[in-house]
Amino acid sequence: MKAYSIDLRTKIVESVRRRGVSTSETARRFRINRSTVARYLKQLDEGGSLIPKKAPGSPPKLDGSAMRLLEEDIKSRPWATHKHRNEFLFAACGVEVSETTICRAIKKRLPHSRKKDLQEPVRETSG
Repeated sequence: MKAYSIDLRTKIVESVRRRGVSTSETARRFRINRSTVARYLKQLDEGGSLIPKKAPGSPPKLDGSAMRLLEEDIKSRPWATHKHRNEFLFAACGVEVSETTICRAIKKRLPHSRKKDLQEPVRETSG
């Protein structure tokens, strides 16, 4: 989920502070939760800024070098299981991730399919 823009946060705070609108009414007008309005007010009082504290989401567990190693491993050992790849990454670069993370990385980031190579297509039906 994306963080609200700084402009919107400023308008929310101004609604309460300068215009004297209640927190509940401001939340209704902007269609946000009351706790969000209260958090913005508190954040402005304590930190002096409405800039989001951190970017939403977490950084990827497999960085660029680990992904390159994984891609090379897929090319050299297409028969290997996710467990084998997990053990390989831990031994090669010390990255410890679950087999599920390996699976997701292969599916989403690498052009690899676990399907067997296609044989010659059937040209005619048997009859």
